[in-house]
Amino acid sequence: MAFYTTIDSPVGPLFIGGSAAGLHRLTFLEPAESPLRTVYTLAGSVAALERDAGEAAEHDDLAAEPVVRQLTEYFEGARTAFDLALAPRGTDFQLAVWNALTTIPAGETRSYGDVAAMLAQPSASRAVGMANGRNPIAIVVPCHRVVGANGTLTGYGGGLDRKRWLLQHEASSMPLFASAGRP
Repeated sequence: MAFYTTIDSPVGPLFIGGSAAGLHRLTFLEPAESPLRTVYTLAGSVAALERDAGEAAEHDDLAAEPVVRQLTEYFEGARTAFDLALAPRGTDFQLAVWNALTTIPAGETRSYGDVAAMLAQPSASRAVGMANGRNPIAIVVPCHRVVGANGTLTGYGGGLDRKRWLLQHEASSMPLFASAGRP
């Protein structure tokens, strides 16, 4: 059975969804104007998880605990990389892009062209951008570390304010990461 939970974070509420195969989804839940809108947003996230996992999902804080713990460490500045099984659903190209994103170190950025070059497809910058925008596992698969060719912040599914916050958090946490000797 797939599992999900929600948590509050410095960048807003997050939806966490996974199964025995690994983490399928880590998405931003937009603050809603009404409780009914919140229910619809959560229901849509659960439906996407069930589609990705191929099985029914239930709320289970205990099953999500390893993800919650590592996210908490990340937001506290005590973690630079995640050690979680990942199970995103996508095309072969999307999976290759998302895998490449996990190699970008915290505190650093790469352009869409850099990621395309990492895939030995230097003319695929736009395709990389499209795959980046479809990333179902925000933060853990760090699509926020991809910027425009001139270093400008470009589109981010969670919004540019969140992207900016995540990049600033990682940059300001780097001394903590180095002194802690943690991944």
